[in-house]
Amino acid sequence: MYAFDSTKPIAIGCDHAGFDTKEELISFLEGENMTFKDFGTYSRDSVDYPDFAHPVAIAVENGEAAFGILLCGSANGVAITANKHQGVRAAICWGEELAELARKHNDANVLCIPARFVSEGDAEKMLDIFMNTAFEGGRHALRVDKISC
Repeated sequence: MYAFDSTKPIAIGCDHAGFDTKEELISFLEGENMTFKDFGTYSRDSVDYPDFAHPVAIAVENGEAAFGILLCGSANGVAITANKHQGVRAAICWGEELAELARKHNDANVLCIPARFVSEGDAEKMLDIFMNTAFEGGRHALRVDKISC
């Protein structure tokens, strides 16, 4: 059972550095029969990451998406951009344990993957963990409640 509302699509976006990994994740989502909205980019041509991070974050912020996935070379740019939006908790994850803790302890709702630092197949493992890990709440909820300005 997924930790997110599986009746809503997953928002996904990337810049040129994350394009190949985004395509891998889309194949994974299709294999899991998950619906998604691809906010681009649609090629390896150089683009500006905020142009794709903002639409994904807006979909999460407005409740139109169950959660978001963002990719760029380091994941820093997309995470910084997404975290400007109210209610968005974008977490940079480059390993399985980080993806799990981002959900369990931080109630992250946008998974940010540094495509240049993640081996093939690892992004799918992180996504699977992210989708299937519930927020623990409790003492962590008190902390998460202090995030919004």
